[in-house]
Amino acid sequence: MLTHFHPKFSIITVTYNAAAVIEDTLQSVITQTYKNIEYIIVDGASTDRTMEIIGRYRKHIHTVVSEPDRGLYDAMNKGIRLATGDYVCFLNAGDELHEDDTLQLIVHSLTGLTGLPDVIYGRTAIVDEEGHFLRMRRLEPPENLTWHSFRQGMLVCHQAFFARRDHAVPYDLRYRFSADFDWCIRVMKQSTVLHNTRLTLIDYLNEGMTTRNHRASLTERFRIMCRHYGYVQTILLHLKFALRLLYKK
Repeated sequence: MLTHFHPKFSIITVTYNAAAVIEDTLQSVITQTYKNIEYIIVDGASTDRTMEIIGRYRKHIHTVVSEPDRGLYDAMNKGIRLATGDYVCFLNAGDELHEDDTLQLIVHSLTGLTGLPDVIYGRTAIVDEEGHFLRMRRLEPPENLTWHSFRQGMLVCHQAFFARRDHAVPYDLRYRFSADFDWCIRVMKQSTVLHNTRLTLIDYLNEGMTTRNHRASLTERFRIMCRHYGYVQTILLHLKFALRLLYKK
């Protein structure tokens, strides 16, 4: 007999002066065919029209908070504290669930499992500001994800990484640009079952905070890798990356 699950998804969107992109994100959530969703908006006291736009959709949103915060990851921690679902997913302003039935397809992919997995993950499409497809994300999710997988980089996009809420540790605010990389590793370290949906889950807006702060992000990721995988192994991995790049040239 097949097991059918009906998990509750806490979708968390963090915003700050996101009036130009927030509406597409809102619509991608509220038009989902799967309805067991708790939508949470954590706004950092926007001074543009962000809250006005959110207000138009207020009846579809479970919780809205708008107040000053200490940055993106502090706001995400607020979202975790507010969440009550089985899974948390961070869908930042400008990003979208790939299709209107994305969550339904995720749930269908769980059919036959003996229990809810600790992590659900999938692929990511890169889109422009008009939502037009540009390409698939360069780093592809491995068939079998473990916390060791991220030695090769962030193989699963943060937005396409759904964590069981009871595994959703707080983000480490020591990291300004790559706390999501550290967070995913820490979640995976305490996870046993990581489920590959083999689906494209997210449309990711091409220009994100990490992209805009590329060098600082790479520096933080190096520190994070040293913390989790050891200094010597991290140095050796980076030497391999460098040699690979030289060989391609």
